[in-house]
Amino acid sequence: MDIKLLLSETVTILKQGGIILYPTDTVWGIGCDATNSLAVQKIYKLKQREDSKALICLVNNYSMLEKHVDNVPKLAYNILDLAVNPTTVIYDNPAGVSENLIASDNTLAIRIVDHDFCKKLIKYLGRPLVSTSANLAGEPTPKSFKEIDEAIIKGVDYVVNLQKEKVAKNPSTIIKLSNSGGVKIIRE
Repeated sequence: MDIKLLLSETVTILKQGGIILYPTDTVWGIGCDATNSLAVQKIYKLKQREDSKALICLVNNYSMLEKHVDNVPKLAYNILDLAVNPTTVIYDNPAGVSENLIASDNTLAIRIVDHDFCKKLIKYLGRPLVSTSANLAGEPTPKSFKEIDEAIIKGVDYVVNLQKEKVAKNPSTIIKLSNSGGVKIIRE
């Protein structure tokens, strides 16, 4: 399929409040417009996941990161520049995203994605994209498209027909940075 057509169809679904199944720089993800609270709620329902468990957002560059985090700690830039694996950082004081994405301690997990299709998708959407692994709560993360539960495939509004044979990498490293200088590795 033509990549421009694929991007156009996907953005249309996202702007209509739909949820998608798509490949990322780590694993197959379920995503939506991170500013649409109803779409975020659809993801929680599909995954059968408590909405108290936060989801990750993807952005395509530092500029979008800075738009959605009040005061990005300087250390975050060093960590992201030196990271050899996809790295998600949990930031204090997120802004401009759906309230049901923000954790009870007023934090949000954000990754600057390193995947050509995802970068373009976020650019054309003009907003961060929710990204959570394509599995039901408590089930293992699928290593390939073939391992994704049929309930997930049927439960999304659109499946991005790209790299269905792609074997997933590991989920991203997650590091929590606080504006007070605290650093905590959540997942390696």
